[in-house]
Amino acid sequence: MTAAVRVDKFEERRRELADAALRTLAERGYARTSLREIAKESPFSHGVLHYYFRDKVELITYCVRRYKAVCVRRYDEVVEGATTADGLAAGFAEAMAATLVADATMHRLWYDLRSQALFESCFRADVQEIDGTLQAMVWRVVRRWSELSRRAPAVPEDVAYAMFDGLFQQALLRQVAGEPDAPDRLRDGVRRLLDLVAAAPPGRA
Repeated sequence: MTAAVRVDKFEERRRELADAALRTLAERGYARTSLREIAKESPFSHGVLHYYFRDKVELITYCVRRYKAVCVRRYDEVVEGATTADGLAAGFAEAMAATLVADATMHRLWYDLRSQALFESCFRADVQEIDGTLQAMVWRVVRRWSELSRRAPAVPEDVAYAMFDGLFQQALLRQVAGEPDAPDRLRDGVRRLLDLVAAAPPGRA
């Protein structure tokens, strides 16, 4: 077996273990979950988990990275397929609302991890890198919407990301609290916010 094949098999096993651990992590959160507890809720032993991940921190950051990479691809597909500003706004709003409903526990885990980074330095580099990836994704949406609407971004990249992230986090709180209108309010908010983050074209100021 070549070194490359061994690396591929090791990484494949890590992905398998991480996918099995995601449900427990997302439901319990960082503070209430240990590798031993994850093992109890999965078909893998504590020893196997510890062999592939040195600790809970590495496992959680690996899981969140995998999930957020999927999210980024989903929104990039919306951007690539959009031919009108309205179409992009509708697609982006619908993708945000869909993941709010389907993946609320995973998003809750992400915000948990990001909050932990304020107190635990072991998370900071990973959280900042993931945040940077999400910020770039949001900016691609804003730039494309601006192009299609013949407008220009009215705020810098980091401000645009903070605005959409804040909107989504509020919607997540409503969704977790069981408010039935959370997805619809998010859809409406996304469309309104896109209109706010771009400067009016000539003649509309």
